[in-house]
Amino acid sequence: MTLTIYNTLTHKKEPFQPQEPGKVKMYCCGVTVYDYCHLGHARSYIGWDVVRRYFQWRGYEVEYVQNFTDIDDKILNRANLEGTSMEEVSQRYIDAYFEDIRRLNVMDASAYPRVTENISSIHQLIQELEKKGYAYAANGDVYYNVHNFCEYGKLSGRDVSDMQAGASGRVDVEDPSGQKKQNPADFALWKGAKPGEPAWSSPWGSGRPGWHIECSAMVRSLLGDTIDIHGGGGDLVFPHHENEIAQSEVVTGKPLARYWIHNGMVTVNGEKMSKSLGNFTTIRELLDQGVDPMVVRLFILQGHYRRPLDFTKEAIASAENAWKTLKEGLLFGYQYGDKLGLETGKELIPNPYIESFQGSMDDDFNTPGGLAVLFELAKELRRQSNLLTHQGKTDLTPGEIQQQWQTLVTLAGVLGLEAAPEAPTVAPSRLTDGEIEVLIQQRQTARKSKNFAEGDRIRQKLQELGVTLIDQPDGTTRWHS
Repeated sequence: MTLTIYNTLTHKKEPFQPQEPGKVKMYCCGVTVYDYCHLGHARSYIGWDVVRRYFQWRGYEVEYVQNFTDIDDKILNRANLEGTSMEEVSQRYIDAYFEDIRRLNVMDASAYPRVTENISSIHQLIQELEKKGYAYAANGDVYYNVHNFCEYGKLSGRDVSDMQAGASGRVDVEDPSGQKKQNPADFALWKGAKPGEPAWSSPWGSGRPGWHIECSAMVRSLLGDTIDIHGGGGDLVFPHHENEIAQSEVVTGKPLARYWIHNGMVTVNGEKMSKSLGNFTTIRELLDQGVDPMVVRLFILQGHYRRPLDFTKEAIASAENAWKTLKEGLLFGYQYGDKLGLETGKELIPNPYIESFQGSMDDDFNTPGGLAVLFELAKELRRQSNLLTHQGKTDLTPGEIQQQWQTLVTLAGVLGLEAAPEAPTVAPSRLTDGEIEVLIQQRQTARKSKNFAEGDRIRQKLQELGVTLIDQPDGTTRWHS
């Protein structure tokens, strides 16, 4: 079977052929760290996590890079509002990102470069663009001349002649007199320093990078001139990814990415998710309400990654019921293993379920099709469980059941869906308010030292004792029991 991927650049599915046999270089745009991650982020990073896991299951070595944008107007606005610094805000929400995304069983990337750690590579790329005639300086700013790149618009399908000033997204275009920009659609590569803002010295004066140049520089620095896959949300096709192509390809003379993949957006009850509409849900809010992280993963994977995903109470309730079915199947071997003589770690024999799962996933990572195979296995194991309960025997041999259970556990793991038997419950001892505060302080100390595993352990321990933590934007933590 051949793995095919829908390529946004060509608007069609194409057979996947990596640059180097057996290896995949993959870059996905990360978060701007000024707030907690929301369901849209969960959709993206669970999706790319599954893509990565599937490549690894297929035998590829995957180098996966995901950046943090840690200098941006939104971060500075948050810092000014709180009376803190850009660094404090960025670090707080980077820590929060890891807390939230790891609860969703998303694997860590191979690297998490930060913009502020890559200023020199950004300078180098801008200078090369200047030498080739694609960038020009203007009173402390540096702009990219889109009219000089004849292929501009090839990813998004937009015509540069129709583009207006301000279309370049989160870069400043405050030039109403037109004295700086040569063309309305030109976008900033470097922004001159403003009073009171963090800035770095550069050949064009003190300032900071524009948004789009960041990813071009980090991709090149960590992964090389051309990568296999570049991923991101559908809202990044234009201007962000279009501008990345323009910046990178005129310097290297090579494609920035062989395959461009984009996930659909998340809506809430059919409306765009936004704070102004009051329908904005963060990952931690949802999980702290008691929704199982595996339910969130399952909800997201029930829709194809390229399609819009509508978040409703009914959809989550449906995913909860579906997870119960899968969880029963995943725990079957632990429940009946001794009785049937099942073993863990036995060699998995190729079978029609694996072929069907791979056939779906090879078709542009069709997770709904892959899940259908998992449910078929889980329901068969449920039938065997019912036979054991009511008749004391199964109508399949232990060897056949062993293979079905192992197949389910293995394929579910490819999608990051995992279940383990619950430890025997012991009545929790009640903590005093003082003991709770001590544990919260220990957790904050662990997070500051980037010991995220210890922070998660303390949070989980308190949760088991009936104490729920609620992290606040100012860095403090509230709790209730």
